[in-house]
Amino acid sequence: MAALRAVKILPHVKEIRIHLCQKSDASKGVRDFIEKHYIDLKKTNPATPILIRECSGVLPKVYARHEKGVEVSVSVSNLAAEKIHSVLEGLVQKK
Repeated sequence: MAALRAVKILPHVKEIRIHLCQKSDASKGVRDFIEKHYIDLKKTNPATPILIRECSGVLPKVYARHEKGVEVSVSVSNLAAEKIHSVLEGLVQKK
């Protein structure tokens, strides 16, 4: 499989927040995504805060906070890292 390109976050997105559990199987894809893609994501979007929040037993979710405080989230339970990449692309392109 070809390497995924880093997601370009549009300026109307003010923050990305990723919630995950350090140990659960449901969060495995999120942990893999962070390990494989976080550095490129941050290099591509240096001005956008990308927050990683770990908590035991929490269901994995990705949040995008847009202008005017509008927040959108998607559950990423049991998804592979590549699918989480697609979910993130969808969240940061919507307005």
